[in-house]
Amino acid sequence: MAAVPEPVKKCATMLKATKSDSEKFAALFMVTKLVKGKECNSEAKKLLFEAIGFNFLKKLLNGKDLPNDCPPLVYKSVALSILTCFCQEAELATHKDLLDVIPTLLEIVEQADDDDCDDNLIVVSEAYSCLKFIAEHEPGQNALMTMGAIPKMSQIYSAQSFQTDEALHLIVLLVKKFGKASWTDDPKPFHALIQRIALDMETEHSERKYELCKILSAILKTCKREIIYNSLEGEIWPESLFKGCSDILKSKIGPKQRDPTLHLISTILQVLGIQWAFMCDEKQFYLLILQMAAIEVRMQMDEKKLEATFRNAPLIQCCFIILEHCIEYMGKDQLDLDAKEKQTTYTALKFAFNQVLAVLTRVSNDKIKDSTNPSERNFIKFTVRVLSAWLAQETTAMRPAIYKLLPFMFKITNESFNDLKEWRAGPKDTEAPVDILRVMLPALCHLVVEDEARKVIFTTKQDEVFLQQIEFYFSIAHYKRPPIPRAERLKRMNEPDPKPTVEQLAEMKVARGAICALCNILMNLTVLEPKLAEDGPVFASIFKFVYENLPELKDTPDNLVMHGNLAVLGLLLLKQQSKKVKQNDFSICRYITATIRFLWDAYNIDESNDPTALVVSIAYKEHWMELSELWFLGMQTICGVLPSVPWISEFAIESGWAEGIVQTLKRVKIGTLPANVKSAYEDFLSQLVDVNSTVAAVLKKADALRVCRNHRMMELGKRLFGD
Repeated sequence: MAAVPEPVKKCATMLKATKSDSEKFAALFMVTKLVKGKECNSEAKKLLFEAIGFNFLKKLLNGKDLPNDCPPLVYKSVALSILTCFCQEAELATHKDLLDVIPTLLEIVEQADDDDCDDNLIVVSEAYSCLKFIAEHEPGQNALMTMGAIPKMSQIYSAQSFQTDEALHLIVLLVKKFGKASWTDDPKPFHALIQRIALDMETEHSERKYELCKILSAILKTCKREIIYNSLEGEIWPESLFKGCSDILKSKIGPKQRDPTLHLISTILQVLGIQWAFMCDEKQFYLLILQMAAIEVRMQMDEKKLEATFRNAPLIQCCFIILEHCIEYMGKDQLDLDAKEKQTTYTALKFAFNQVLAVLTRVSNDKIKDSTNPSERNFIKFTVRVLSAWLAQETTAMRPAIYKLLPFMFKITNESFNDLKEWRAGPKDTEAPVDILRVMLPALCHLVVEDEARKVIFTTKQDEVFLQQIEFYFSIAHYKRPPIPRAERLKRMNEPDPKPTVEQLAEMKVARGAICALCNILMNLTVLEPKLAEDGPVFASIFKFVYENLPELKDTPDNLVMHGNLAVLGLLLLKQQSKKVKQNDFSICRYITATIRFLWDAYNIDESNDPTALVVSIAYKEHWMELSELWFLGMQTICGVLPSVPWISEFAIESGWAEGIVQTLKRVKIGTLPANVKSAYEDFLSQLVDVNSTVAAVLKKADALRVCRNHRMMELGKRLFGD
């Protein structure tokens, strides 16, 4: 323990001996001088703190019941000067008495503009210093959060009061600690704060511009994304950010300016989506950020030692985020590029991803692949993620190297999937980890059709993980009312089901997309590996999952595409596993009913403006790009299933579907029935006739003769009426 200097001991003794506030206040001037001296160590400050007594300092700050010798501002200034020195010691900065003074400090900085005299500005500066030191420690951060420091500092900055940068730095410090919990569900204060900072960043032309980029990035990362995104109407800060970032990137800049700008752009894209990049011009800014990110990735990962690459991980990860958003947008075919732009863009991406692949291959063969360092693991996951995004679009290049890397990629993606499962089962007091395996699914939809890739999938038992994944995401997409404790069931019996929150709706949307991609992969595996699909225990479990869960799915527009994918996957598996299926299995009967519903409802004549035209039903029309191929595959597959599972025909008859097809086609104008739809219905009805002797009578009664004549259904006509 360091010795307390003699002058400090004397001062402490004098303070304890004072008999009035006036005497104690006079002694404080000596304290002010002592605490700022080099010899005043931690022990000395603690001794002085105890000798003064916190209640006296609090009295000086509040300006009540004090001698009239000096103006209240002088008392306040002296108290703050001493508190600032005390706050530099961790033990004192976290002392309960000091934390209790936070509301007073916040009040002082909130009133910064009430009095323009210089003395008041000094008091405000001292108050900010105290708050800054208090905020460096967890107890202080918790106290500041509880006492509403973030909204108060936001208001100060939005109003452009005195010393607003100090307010801004306090906000950044706190939001980094508390994340989304920093903000309420009311988006207005957040919008007001970001608008003020964005406008400053746009109009600032000094180095402060890049400091504001860092601050904006830190704050935007913590926003409640769905709430902010859905309340953007009328807000102009996205445009301010666009102009500010565009001005920077079009200027002559070095790494000190470029790096914080790329960090900010990646954060904005995560909050606002890729459409932000097209806000004020057709495509030039989009092409600029894509090129810059691709070049930066190539430079940072080119022929460097892995240690050097990992040191630059934060910047590289920002570029990965930009590239992932840009690539995903390109995949939607909404970008109109001329030949030169296409070539330039593809070349930049190809070079960047050749380098990404090279680095990831080196990582997979290096001891760093087993690193437990969180930042290093995170960087490896980011690298696998961005490569997966590229492979979803680039469906032919780099294949031999990809096949070799696939086992390592599966190892990393499975780890991230397990992290997400653990997070959902826990208290959820941290940000949800990203399931990189889900991000990889679109790439796997392409890879799974290749023999080498399928070999790796089965060798690494990745098909088992796909089953776990589809079960996991179905539990999210199929939202259920949380269980009610037994003691409350009677009381809450008539209570309506709670609606999912904004965050839950976003999770459900992601889960539905994951299930559709998984169905695509599993359909390809079923078709291309028929022996495994017939005998493999994993495929038996996948089929069981489908037939048990599809009937439970709520009949909502959001679920339609997922319903179709699961229904058709089930049909393909039913075809392969028909020998094991029992006619009296209630779950499979319910599954067949749900599948017939999907196939039946796709086309009708009642929703057409022309009473003689067959049209895609309104419910399906919005998603027909995704559903069209599924519907035709479903019709084709059910035709293939009927010979081996003939009792399914009974459902087609009893439900009225077979008769309904004939009655609908009877009303369709001759020559207007699309050839592929005609073929699908004719093949299905023909198969029904072949496998069930009662079908012909039902179809004839519904006037199948006219349908066969009108639409030239020769094969069906032969089965029903002979040559």
